[in-house]
Amino acid sequence: MSKPSVSTAYISASTNRFNHAADASTSSVIACGSGKLIALWNTQDPDGRGVFQTLPGHDGLVTCVRFVASDAFASADDQGTIRYWRSFGTEWRTTAIVQAHQQAISVLREFDKLLLTGSSDSSIKIWEVQRGDVDDEVKEFQTISLQGWYPLSIAIAFLPLSEAIILAIGGTDRKVHIWTRSDGPFISSVTLSGHEDWIRALTFRAPSTTNDPLVLASGSQDGTIRLWNLESFTKMRAQSQTHTKDSGDDLSDDLLDAFEASLGDLGADAEEGGRQISLKRHILTVKSISGTQQYSITFDALLIGHEAGITSLSWSPSNASLLSTSTDSSLIIWAPSSIVSTAYSSSTSSIWINIQRFGDVGGQRLGGFTGGLWSNDGAEAMAWGWSGGWRRWRRITSDNRGETAGEEWEEVGAISGHSGAVKSLDWSPKGDYLISVGLDQTTRIHGAITSSAPEQSKIWHELSRPQVHGYDLMGAVWLGPWTFASVADEKVARVFEAPRNFVEEVRVLGVKDLAQSEGDRPATASVPPLGLSNKAVSDVPSELDGSRLRRRPFEGELASITLWPEIEKVFGHGYESITISASSSLDLLATACRATSPQHAVIRVYTTAGYQPFGVPLEGHSLTVTRIAFSPPNDRYVLTVSRDRTWRLFEKKENGYMPIAADKSHGRIIWDCAWSCEGDIFATASRDKTVKIWKQHSDSARWGAITTIKFEEAATAVAFSSVGADAQERWLAVGLETGEIKIYSSLMSTPDQWTPALTIDSNLAHVDQINHLAWRATDNPSRKQLASCSEDGTLKVLIVQFDVD
Repeated sequence: MSKPSVSTAYISASTNRFNHAADASTSSVIACGSGKLIALWNTQDPDGRGVFQTLPGHDGLVTCVRFVASDAFASADDQGTIRYWRSFGTEWRTTAIVQAHQQAISVLREFDKLLLTGSSDSSIKIWEVQRGDVDDEVKEFQTISLQGWYPLSIAIAFLPLSEAIILAIGGTDRKVHIWTRSDGPFISSVTLSGHEDWIRALTFRAPSTTNDPLVLASGSQDGTIRLWNLESFTKMRAQSQTHTKDSGDDLSDDLLDAFEASLGDLGADAEEGGRQISLKRHILTVKSISGTQQYSITFDALLIGHEAGITSLSWSPSNASLLSTSTDSSLIIWAPSSIVSTAYSSSTSSIWINIQRFGDVGGQRLGGFTGGLWSNDGAEAMAWGWSGGWRRWRRITSDNRGETAGEEWEEVGAISGHSGAVKSLDWSPKGDYLISVGLDQTTRIHGAITSSAPEQSKIWHELSRPQVHGYDLMGAVWLGPWTFASVADEKVARVFEAPRNFVEEVRVLGVKDLAQSEGDRPATASVPPLGLSNKAVSDVPSELDGSRLRRRPFEGELASITLWPEIEKVFGHGYESITISASSSLDLLATACRATSPQHAVIRVYTTAGYQPFGVPLEGHSLTVTRIAFSPPNDRYVLTVSRDRTWRLFEKKENGYMPIAADKSHGRIIWDCAWSCEGDIFATASRDKTVKIWKQHSDSARWGAITTIKFEEAATAVAFSSVGADAQERWLAVGLETGEIKIYSSLMSTPDQWTPALTIDSNLAHVDQINHLAWRATDNPSRKQLASCSEDGTLKVLIVQFDVD
């Protein structure tokens, strides 16, 4: 027997819909919450690989991730738990776990040795972190009660030329609350008003010279960004006195009053309540060792450019520009244009303009961007969207002018994944690519692209999003290299045919070996307004020019221009579809629907030549059929398993399949079934924590269980693979409800003896029920790829290496 080892070829994972759910380290590793997992993505990977690892640990959805150092980060979830992570070599380990709040944590920040958490229990907690050699200690230092409003954003910094700390809190009461701390706890100091909606983003910019103010940027759902200057009040008083000697201050006061009045007039009849600009100066007093110091906070600039709420703000590493993301599907980089010195500001003031705008102009498409950040030391700006996929832009370095309005940026590839449970997957007939469907109502095709680096053979990416539907998708199967069928939470199965741009794409990217163009196909497809069916489009839209085909499509393109035309609808069932299967020869298609009675718990078989019924519906089950499997190599049998705890076998005749066997020895629902590659045995996986292997008795037509494999947890998915050039052995992969995958081996000669060969735990596999497993058809007998998809929202392709003795 051989002993396998396992590694990851591909992880498809989306990012949670929280604006603090991702952060970048100084070495440009991005950590982001993906369901209950934390996904790690190295944006500077020379091959452009995506997520390289997922870290299990949280029991709830990860809402916040924040790097504390290049080798440590903290994460928080919607159950109120914080986890502290550190990397030891290549391994990330949890070094502290704290049940910080009773409600979801909405914001997490680190500063010096402090960790701050804000929660929907209407409080902010401040923690002190003590780092140890192996474990870290997180102790509560102070709790700030917010009297009923919820914190959505926190910013924290040192006051200029001082050891005192300033804390800004924004949230659902539309004001920025300033707290300060000199030696004891934080105390409430000043409240800044002006925003007209929830404040979702706050960030401080440290002064670059001693004369610069500390700048606070606040972004709100009212679509505006406000900049506030903080400076030492004594310095300002000295300056204003020198001004007074020169200019006579009465005039300037009159001017200011007139300016404020004119602003009031502007907004008097506006529906938005007229954006009031208050030039009021707020004074902070902080006690320190040297005595008391006074600081003033003044409103400095109002940045208007987004058409919808601001979701995140971050200063670039050089502090020269500000990145904002919004639900209007755009990112803006803001920078001061000209430096104008005036009599009314202590330092030089500036006019802020937007120097770059990325994303989709004027579209509230799919909820816009949830959050954004800088990476690669400010050379890259990136953001993740409502559907969990990322987009990123890289500065083209033509010269060293620094950040100017004339610089150029280009979009580069990023990561994406299903933003909900992944229900099913299927390898294309020759294993060139993989299709997956999920509850986020999308169908996605993933494939391995020939990379530029010679030693790396292939890098996996999402290649196409052929179906973006209005119903939750439940299953998809290939009916040929360019055709697939899918079922969703509706009564009809839909069949799709690849458009010309997909055929060209896989040829150019080296995903599939193709001669030149494949017959006459429509260029692409589109969905009509209020429609569900993709319609073929024959003339190529301008964005599909030649330049796009030489690279993989980006998130914005996947969502808009990689649809496949729908060529057929297959009707028949009275309730919503639940599962779909294709025969080994690809000329038959079988579907089943939700059922609570024998009348509806039937399997309908169709020919793929004309999508006509093949024989009568297969009857016998009394509840929903969960999986259908045709026997290789010649589709002689159809095996079905159901919620009614039985399996049934049907044999192929001239005009349809006829029932020949059934069994009810499982104690709970049977989730999955699979045939061996040779078609001589099959396996059933059940919630009763067993997998049974079945074989036909040599002397009769009866099928009996030849062995039962027991597990600690419910078995939810099974798949067979044969190993070795002359296939002496075969392997069975079993997916469990906990997300683990177990691999068993058996010799061909003894199908009743299965020995455990490998357990793939949640570090490499999943953290929630596995919905489907499938081995890839590969030429290499000792190196197999296993695709798995799970309720945790991730899809993985694992490389299982068999060291065949």
